[in-house]
Amino acid sequence: MRIPVRDGVELAATLYLPDPSNGPQPCLLEALPYRKDDLTWSYAVGYEDLRDRFGFAVCRVDVRGTGSSSGDATDEYPPAEQADLVEVIAWLAEREWCTGRVGMFGTSYSGFNSLQLACERPPGLAAVFAIYSSDDRWTDDVHWRGGALKLVDLVDYCHYMTPMCVLPPVPAVWPDDGGASWRDEWFRRLATNEPWVLTWLRESVHGDYWRGGSVRLGATGAGYERLEVPTMLVAGWADGYRNNSFRTVAALASRGVPHRLLAGPWAHADPRTAMPGPRIDLDVEMAAWFDRWLRDADPVVEVRGAPAASLETASGCDVFVRTSTLPEPDLDLHAGYWLSLPSVPPTRPWSVSLAGPAALVVAPDTGTAAWIDCAGHLPWGQSGDQRLDDARSLTWDAAPPSRPVVGHPRAQLRVSADRPLASLSVKLCDVFADGTSALVSRGTLDLAFRDGVHGVPSPLVPGHEYDVELDLDACAYDWSPGHRLRVSVAGSDWPNTIAPPAPVVLTVHAGSVSLPLLEGSFPTPVLTPGAEHSSESTEGVGWSIEDDVLRRTTTARTRTVSEYETPYDGTAREDYLGAVTVDRRTWEQTAHAVTTFDLTWPGIDVHVESTMDVTITGASYEVAIETVAALDGAEVSRRTWRESVPRAVRG
Repeated sequence: MRIPVRDGVELAATLYLPDPSNGPQPCLLEALPYRKDDLTWSYAVGYEDLRDRFGFAVCRVDVRGTGSSSGDATDEYPPAEQADLVEVIAWLAEREWCTGRVGMFGTSYSGFNSLQLACERPPGLAAVFAIYSSDDRWTDDVHWRGGALKLVDLVDYCHYMTPMCVLPPVPAVWPDDGGASWRDEWFRRLATNEPWVLTWLRESVHGDYWRGGSVRLGATGAGYERLEVPTMLVAGWADGYRNNSFRTVAALASRGVPHRLLAGPWAHADPRTAMPGPRIDLDVEMAAWFDRWLRDADPVVEVRGAPAASLETASGCDVFVRTSTLPEPDLDLHAGYWLSLPSVPPTRPWSVSLAGPAALVVAPDTGTAAWIDCAGHLPWGQSGDQRLDDARSLTWDAAPPSRPVVGHPRAQLRVSADRPLASLSVKLCDVFADGTSALVSRGTLDLAFRDGVHGVPSPLVPGHEYDVELDLDACAYDWSPGHRLRVSVAGSDWPNTIAPPAPVVLTVHAGSVSLPLLEGSFPTPVLTPGAEHSSESTEGVGWSIEDDVLRRTTTARTRTVSEYETPYDGTAREDYLGAVTVDRRTWEQTAHAVTTFDLTWPGIDVHVESTMDVTITGASYEVAIETVAALDGAEVSRRTWRESVPRAVRG
């Protein structure tokens, strides 16, 4: 289908409709920029499952300017996209096969826009189900963390959206009605589209740009109070969007909005097959949630014969509490146990004292053992043994608490630095008897934002002591008997975020870390098991941390290649290469990324390759991007961008 919107743009949509003899059914909507008809066509299996197993109508939409939709893809989550989806919801609600009730769902991007649409309160939207999503685009996305640029993410999503947004519409899906051909539309995209990453680098402080699309602090100044429809959140402790969990649910609970949080051990992947397990069949939980809020029938504990925890209580948190497990980058199963908790888990503070003063000569490449805070499909693996990074950090060990930690640990430190620019990395670890150190939670802060990450940054006065508060990532964790708790403080969390631009000495004069300890006894939720093992494969994947001894550089390097068949007799090949480097003598940092897409259909061969190089200095981000496109082996477009983006606070 093509769904027209107010300005003449037509959105490409695929409908999955159940047996009409059962009468009208609620419709579930997912909207993404990731090309439903080739690069993510495998998602159709999930839509068919929601239709065939649970009886819902499902609609998948390419957002404007992407895939086979017309219009311009100007950015992620632009106001025009939200306005489009309000109209799509109205269009779906009016179909004869729909009951008039629409639910919105999705993972990551489509989890974000599910919450964004809920804030818009369109008629017909009756519930949302957001998986691995964020409530704050400034603090909890792939761009900035604690005011610091996220480095390794720069060579992944932040770059590959440049060539993806200039891929052509799928010829068989593009309308052949005498208007612009698919080639015309492709050439228009190639000539007009601008790399989104340039905007993300320019927007280096919190403001109206990041408020747009954020639930926590919206563009108009409003926040969680805009959420009124039943809202279910799914979080993973190895995922990068874990913080849209306890704080969002607490806000919904305070206003009486029906809600549920399901937080498991997973990385940024389907909980049915993700690493690490234990895995669950999330479709059962989603169907139960939408059954409850989109259908008039009384809710039951079984949905089409499968148990579903979401029907046992109207609101609350079903949380997997991790227990001590030796870390592995591709860990298949994390030890732990499930608890059904109230919306605001009852906790009491428990403090670990950090005696000082203690000075640290910062190593710029400290952090490689926990190299990315959002594990996902390989090569974006999980954190490993932290002891090598701990050895280059200030550490304090203590006996762990006897109760699990559930919520956000908070660090309160008195710090100084001998340079105007410095960073702070605080990690909470579980130390085994053999010395292995497993990451539990962490927080990162560019100390220019010491007065609040949503505020105005300013350089440090060298030698001046500052009181700094830092929330660590949400977690649920229980130390095993005989283990030690470790607080590790460093001046770099590289390459997860950029290191400071010059050598620096960081001093911790005193401090503490407060842990929220769970109180009380709670039942265990009933969840439908997923796959016994993860579906992750190392085929076509490269991931290395390289130490060039003579050049004194450290490089994190990744590579993934995949090939597969696509609908309409097509094929696709995706090739992603990324490398980020820090010079341990000069502290210069660079990022290099190459993304290649090859798409074919009968008689058509499309090739798009984009290269990005970024040099990070104390004053700016020096960016060079080149995107080249070819049709049937002949070059049809070559565009370059060069920009010096000033840093918000300069060295």
